[in-house]
Amino acid sequence: MRNSYFFLLMFMVICQVNAQQIPIEDAPKVGLVLSGGGAKGMAHIGALKVIEESGVHIDYIGGTSMGAIIGALYASGYSADQLDQLFRSSDLANLIQDNLPRDAKTFYEKENSERYALTLPFNDFKLSFPQGLSSGQNIYSTLVRMLYHVKDIRDFNKLQIPFFCIATNVETGKEVLLNSGFLPEAILASGTFPSLFQPAEVDGQILIDGGVLNNYPVDELRAMGADIVIGVDVQHGLRDRSSLSSATEILLQINNFRTIKDMQRKSELTDIYIKPDMNNFSVIDFELKDTIINTGEQVALGHKEALEALAAKQNRAPAPRPEIPIQDSLMVNRLVLEGNTNFSRGYIKGKLRIDLNEKISFAKLQQGINNLAATGNFKTIRYELTSNGLGQDLIMNLTESTDKTFLRIAAHYDNLYKSAALINLTRKNLLLQDDVASIDLILGDNVRYNFQYYLDKGSYWSFGINSRFYEFEKEIDYRVIESNYDVPINFNVNNINLKVTDLTNQIYLQTALNEEFAFKIGAEHKLLTYSTTTLGEQQNDSLPPPPTGSGNTTFFEKSNYVSAFGRLTLDTYDDKYFPSRGLYFDGDFHLYLWSSDFNDNFKEFSIAKATMGAAFPLFDKMSLNLETEGGFKLGTSRVTSFDFVLGGFGNYPLNNFQSFLGYDFLSLPGNSYVKAYARFDFEFSPKNHLLFAANMANVEDDIFRTGEWFTAPDYTGYGVGYGWESFFGPVQLIYSWSPETEEGNFFFSLGYWF
Repeated sequence: MRNSYFFLLMFMVICQVNAQQIPIEDAPKVGLVLSGGGAKGMAHIGALKVIEESGVHIDYIGGTSMGAIIGALYASGYSADQLDQLFRSSDLANLIQDNLPRDAKTFYEKENSERYALTLPFNDFKLSFPQGLSSGQNIYSTLVRMLYHVKDIRDFNKLQIPFFCIATNVETGKEVLLNSGFLPEAILASGTFPSLFQPAEVDGQILIDGGVLNNYPVDELRAMGADIVIGVDVQHGLRDRSSLSSATEILLQINNFRTIKDMQRKSELTDIYIKPDMNNFSVIDFELKDTIINTGEQVALGHKEALEALAAKQNRAPAPRPEIPIQDSLMVNRLVLEGNTNFSRGYIKGKLRIDLNEKISFAKLQQGINNLAATGNFKTIRYELTSNGLGQDLIMNLTESTDKTFLRIAAHYDNLYKSAALINLTRKNLLLQDDVASIDLILGDNVRYNFQYYLDKGSYWSFGINSRFYEFEKEIDYRVIESNYDVPINFNVNNINLKVTDLTNQIYLQTALNEEFAFKIGAEHKLLTYSTTTLGEQQNDSLPPPPTGSGNTTFFEKSNYVSAFGRLTLDTYDDKYFPSRGLYFDGDFHLYLWSSDFNDNFKEFSIAKATMGAAFPLFDKMSLNLETEGGFKLGTSRVTSFDFVLGGFGNYPLNNFQSFLGYDFLSLPGNSYVKAYARFDFEFSPKNHLLFAANMANVEDDIFRTGEWFTAPDYTGYGVGYGWESFFGPVQLIYSWSPETEEGNFFFSLGYWF
């Protein structure tokens, strides 16, 4: 018996020695195929962790769509753990939606993005729809940075693991195998899912998602020389009507009619077939990334024994995968532009705001790309970084947008302007190369318009013309009128219905730095009217005559004014309505030089006002916004139409009306004021905010001369409410109160302010 054990032991040792002596070239070649599947493709990361832990040496990788992206990153040298960290820490949904950071937009572009709910091309008086919801610009920039370490490799067979991906030529309907070129461009083309992304142009071919024709390229992997294939398939079967809730899911369902049948054959060509159950996930469930990655890992663990057996059979350790640092800085010493027909090199370089032959951060380069993308003048911006010995060439391939005319719409309701619907027509290159003209027609309880013409010269002096007409009616305390105008005291009237109309025309020059800082100088004409019909209705023989009026209408102001103005603005807030970080400053100075003088009391005077603010996170999901503001009048003119009037809630940009919680609109008048404001914002779920705010102020005539601005506040107010970042603009419901009045007010705002 002992002899039998001895011979058995010797036999096993000999077999092991022979196994160790198997030449590497005779070991089976292992290929890895990763299917497409959108957000479901993140399960590939979990599967890769198990494959890597099992010691399998991967010789080839082929993938489609999300499988191409993850496969390329792994082939370039990233470990499965690195990919896990990168994807879990990324806001993938934000990247896919191409939500450019607010600081990438000029002040004109900020106003546009924070005013309109829907924008559609309107070329030749015909509405059209974009080819996709996203151009993929954010994803492309992210991939360029993540794959910077292999930027000079143009043959994908020379990556750490030879790689290829599949795309579809949308013009010919043929499959395209991409195994050379600029890697970020190739894998993005493989993942341009119809309706979600705009088609990509690579080497003159218009490409879309490879999953349209081949979502699991196992045949191509076998053709590369793979003897054994490991496959990770995150596709799901046909779904019932309850799951087809989006255009993306419907298109995927149509595509699955064919791919499901193909997979019956392709799965048989796969030696180790890892198929996580993805029926509970959709292609856009990027917020469920943790669950999806973990699902891929758990299913792959069920194949670990087979993977370890394969690793033993290979007798070849996987290539080492040292930590790949994300690129921090670079030096660009040559800028090469391709495809810019209507926009000059100076315009593009001015938007990029990068200095050649100087070391810059990668974040600054991406900021410049975002600046260019935020103009909306380019359909796609694709760029490559290639080494030239001393630094890098930045080669930009620009596809200019053919859309020059746009129809924009929005809707809004608030307690002051009431209901309003906005229709906008915007035209780019109306008169000159870099100009844009825009007209808003606002219909509803108060008809308004807003016309803008802007010639954008970036950091050089830009030129603009504005014309707007605003109108609203509001019931206010008659004492506000008595304190501002020479009107008789009427003890029979407590409140009046005040009608305010404002026609303003401006011409100005503006220069901007880094899309965050702007200085503006210009001239302004304003026709300002304050009137009421309340006094005419109340008038009788026992009362003094009303101010000058016509019929039942009493006018308190009806003058034209001409002024010169200057404005200095710094705005790094990350959001206009719910800022969680950033700084803000807005200073305005108007010198009123002439008036038609309806009230016969005009002398030259000035109005100065400024707002300073900061927003910063306190801890997870909680932020604090602090602001202080003030204004005063310079001169001895008795004109009171431009005095400050505090009260109400919201963003109603008209003259010197300022919001103040705790009091109704137009409640606290004075020719000077100071105000402090604080708001706590708790984002208890994405885009949903619980708000608590407090403000205090001193407001009356000449408080800076009398020193009253430095005393304890005369007025205080508090508010608590809810805010929602909806697709049609912010929704805010605020209940406010003041201890001075012991009264409360509900303020409601629906949609963007305009």
